[in-house]
Amino acid sequence: MKSFTSWQEEQNVHLIRTEPLESMDKIKQNHLNFTIQSKLKWCFLVISCILLFPASLYAQSGMSRDSTEYILANSPAFSIYKDNYFITGTALGEEPSKYNSDIKFQFSFKQRLQNKPVFAGSYLYLTYTQKSFWDVYQASSPFTETNYNPGLMLAKPIYKDDKVRSMLMLSIEHESNGRDSIYSRSWNYIGINYSHHFSSRIRASLKLVIPFGLKDNPDLLKYNGLAEWQFTWDIKKEKLVLDIIGRKSAEWNTKGSLMTTISFRPSPRRNLYWTLQWYQGYSESLIDYRESTNMLRVGLMFKPSFFRFY
Repeated sequence: MKSFTSWQEEQNVHLIRTEPLESMDKIKQNHLNFTIQSKLKWCFLVISCILLFPASLYAQSGMSRDSTEYILANSPAFSIYKDNYFITGTALGEEPSKYNSDIKFQFSFKQRLQNKPVFAGSYLYLTYTQKSFWDVYQASSPFTETNYNPGLMLAKPIYKDDKVRSMLMLSIEHESNGRDSIYSRSWNYIGINYSHHFSSRIRASLKLVIPFGLKDNPDLLKYNGLAEWQFTWDIKKEKLVLDIIGRKSAEWNTKGSLMTTISFRPSPRRNLYWTLQWYQGYSESLIDYRESTNMLRVGLMFKPSFFRFY
């Protein structure tokens, strides 16, 4: 008569022989999804804690109302909107090759359309952001994808004790890759963005979107989500900056993205940073929004010089 231990060992062998093993790709994907989920939870917790800080902890170094209104009305009408960068890198967890390495660059600007408030203390801007992916290391160096993001935005400073603490923005935006047929990716949305300065070194923002025009990619929100948050910490004022931008799927799953950037400014005389960017998750580009990427890139960056509008 067989012992229980011998019988259990035979059953284990039977299971090993009969049950299909998961492929390495699936194991890696499950691990990646778990990692993304863990990081998203941690970062959402950090942002939530910051947003719940009591008012008494606000820094008292906010710019005065007069100074803010003067700069908004008299600074150059054409200026940087989001970060502008030119970076190159490769996929993490893989051997670098010409097929998993690229150049990514973004340029973004805003144009103030009126020097005076147009409605309830709000200033009107035309915004434009373009992001491109360039397979420069492959033969003929083709551009894989370019995403175009024009918009119209109202930006309203919010004051406390006659000092600017926050900015509230309402925008209508379009984003697409400019292609047709089965390669077309586009959507439109109304954005509501609240940005708050907790001190001269710490700021956070939350952007909610109301989408429309999703016929080319009706499942985009499963990967892109309905909200984007950003946390910025000037580790060393005007010298070393940490930026974290996160998105979460509109559904209860692990899909989302996390982009972490650390930037170093070698000279205070120039708005030029050396930057290291790590992107992990979905929707880095519209054409491949269903695919998860894990890219580390390094390069140059130019940042907005005044109140960030996102």
